[in-house]
Amino acid sequence: MTPVGAWGPWIILAPVIGGMGVVFLVNTFAPEARGHGVPEVMDAIYYKEGKIRPVVAVVKSLASALSIGSGAAVGREGPIIQIGSSFGSSFAQAIGLAAWQRVTLIACGAGAGIAATFNTPLGGVMFAIELMMPEVSSRTFLPVVLATGTATYVGRLFFGIEPAFVVSLASMPDVEPLNWMRLGGFVMLGLACGLGSFVFVRLLAVLEEQFPRLPVNPYIQHALGMGLVGVMMYTFSQVYGHYFVEGVGYATIQGILDGHFTTIGLLMLLFVGKLLATTISLGSGASGGIFSPSLFLGSTLGGLMGAGLTQLFPEAGFTIPEFAMVGMSGVVGGATGAAMTAIVMIFEMTRDYNIIVPMIVATALAIGVRRVLSPENIYTIKLAARGRYIPKERHTNMFLVRHAHEVMETHLAFLPADMDAKTASDTLDEMDPYPAFVILHEGDHIAGVLPSHAVYDVAQHGSASAYVDHSQGHHHGYGRTKDSRGHDLPAEAFVLARPDDILHDVMRRLGRGAARLALVIDTEGVPRTHDVRGVISLDDVGHEVLRHFQG
Repeated sequence: MTPVGAWGPWIILAPVIGGMGVVFLVNTFAPEARGHGVPEVMDAIYYKEGKIRPVVAVVKSLASALSIGSGAAVGREGPIIQIGSSFGSSFAQAIGLAAWQRVTLIACGAGAGIAATFNTPLGGVMFAIELMMPEVSSRTFLPVVLATGTATYVGRLFFGIEPAFVVSLASMPDVEPLNWMRLGGFVMLGLACGLGSFVFVRLLAVLEEQFPRLPVNPYIQHALGMGLVGVMMYTFSQVYGHYFVEGVGYATIQGILDGHFTTIGLLMLLFVGKLLATTISLGSGASGGIFSPSLFLGSTLGGLMGAGLTQLFPEAGFTIPEFAMVGMSGVVGGATGAAMTAIVMIFEMTRDYNIIVPMIVATALAIGVRRVLSPENIYTIKLAARGRYIPKERHTNMFLVRHAHEVMETHLAFLPADMDAKTASDTLDEMDPYPAFVILHEGDHIAGVLPSHAVYDVAQHGSASAYVDHSQGHHHGYGRTKDSRGHDLPAEAFVLARPDDILHDVMRRLGRGAARLALVIDTEGVPRTHDVRGVISLDDVGHEVLRHFQG
């Protein structure tokens, strides 16, 4: 615990003085360093092509050190995520990497920072996957794993290999299957964590919105907020002998796990005090994270429920440390929406495998309750207020594993390559149903592929309509086969696909071949007209994706 200083009530000014330095650094050099940092990283990933200014790392380091060191009730994970992400983005920009590679290095920096700070290599990987990476594939996942493992190794050289929290085996119940009484207790805890997470998310959002509206400058705004935090620190020190709510709060969490703070009244005051201190600190302009405060809130809420159930049902086997650990996972998961990150990180921070099943149950319930009450988590709610929405599901990934034969258009017409446009158009009009694509052939050889509407355009107007590729900003037109074969039907470049190919591979071939059409055939080698089973176009892909989201 932080020793109580000899300054008496003057300690109230400590967070105020530190806050003045924070406001100067943030307002002068990097406004992005205000607050808990993760929303700004997400904004850079989804809306700024992975570009983060190098100065952010320096300013975030100094501002967060001032905030945490002077008593602001904030954590260190938000700063290290933003610092690591800034390193990754700056390095990627310096060597001229593409946007997807910049985003990958941002995820590498974020995951590595989390892993090194908390000695949680798996948790760092899961954080990057659940919150930082728009795409999960071998080309993005492997660099993150490598960076996270490296950072953990280097961090252990400086900080040691001990877990963040030490849990005494004597404080844990014997290993046994969960009985119905204990399971019911964890279900209640999960629901309570969900409600607590919702209050945390909404209160922080309200204060981050309302503090800047005060009719005073940013220095006075932050001074008012940190003055309130200082008052809470001093009050706790006078009544209980410790500041409790200042800084990251790990000593208090360890005290709960050790059984030093077990009274219901104190645990309730600690939960409310930390909730107010953290939201006021960040709302008024402090620089720091929400992960450590979430751990604090979870441990106090879990300890509170564990203490209450122990008194009501002394024979049921409830323990305060067990409920505190499960509560940490519940509030972290509920607030961030990252279930696997919360479960894996708390396991790595405590090294207690006995609580995995209760954590899974409580964390899932906590996230469900919070999502019913607030669709946005503590990271995305800030961006949603700016009109910046972050996707929470990967529907397109599910679509991209469908097979080509499930998506292809099968209404085709086979016409001789030397047929003139007018005759071809009349032939198509007589077909029922009207074909979507035309396969041009010379004998049994495929000479070209084109949409049927292109035949109509040539027959009516003498040329096929051009189209604009909005994704690249280029203007394209249909090629005219007359240049090489002596006729006037337009043809498009195409690639080949097999019926069992997944759409992800088909689209990759389309991109590499700079084509808009894929001819689906069911044979190896040179395709013939009788081998054609269908055609996939980029327009079809777009329509199918939209239908997938609607369904």
